[in-house]
Amino acid sequence: MRYTFDHDYHIHSKLSTCSRDEAQNAERILKYALDNGLRRICVTDHFWDRTIPGAIDWYKPQDFEWISQILPLPKNENVDFMFGAETEMAKDFTIGMERATYDKLDFVIVPTTHLNNKGFGLSDEDAASVEGRAKVWLEKFNALLAKDLPFRKMGVAHLACGLIAPGKRSDYLAVLDLLPEKELVKSFTRAAEVGIGVELNSSDMNFKEAEAQTVLRMFEIAKKCGCKFYMGSDAHHPADLDRAKGIFERAIDYLELKETDKFYIER
Repeated sequence: MRYTFDHDYHIHSKLSTCSRDEAQNAERILKYALDNGLRRICVTDHFWDRTIPGAIDWYKPQDFEWISQILPLPKNENVDFMFGAETEMAKDFTIGMERATYDKLDFVIVPTTHLNNKGFGLSDEDAASVEGRAKVWLEKFNALLAKDLPFRKMGVAHLACGLIAPGKRSDYLAVLDLLPEKELVKSFTRAAEVGIGVELNSSDMNFKEAEAQTVLRMFEIAKKCGCKFYMGSDAHHPADLDRAKGIFERAIDYLELKETDKFYIER
């Protein structure tokens, strides 16, 4: 059976500093689910535990107390509305969440591809070339997979994120092309073993037809390695929610995903 778009596990609310859109509230997010027949959704605002050192100033205010302001989430008998968070990985592979916090959340996503923050997400030296950025892409993904974490309630966010090489689209595509197939097979085999979900992010999947082979290559490898996929709109504003379904349906068709390819959160 074809993969059904019935969930969205990466949604920001107005509490995320990069949103601050009063219209992006819990009630509007629930409406998105109801309008699109979604059965499971998760709010995942940006997060860094105040007990973990090393956060840049942008992350520091976004602690557990801050993201918890969205609670209690509105209830609906047709939608499982979950409370999660998107934390961060620094260049030294520190993740901004202490172990006890995972137990307080339904779902945790970790991005390894926020390579726009030079000095924090990657070194200035690695940021200077597409080769350095490709190296960091692999290093951070593998560092995440090597940790002792509750992976079956976790996802790795936007692996084809444009922020791996912000600026020129040609540099972004070059980074993706530089990722060796042999290394990708190793990484995604490990991802399948630990059970982490692989995100299909609506921004990543909104590619031009001519870019499809380059952008989708890693996901095709992940599929062959047995990884499971979930949808993440990464919405920061209501307009992002409104355009998500069409992008996801296109990605499902491109990758020929089946229901057996779907990631389910273990809670």
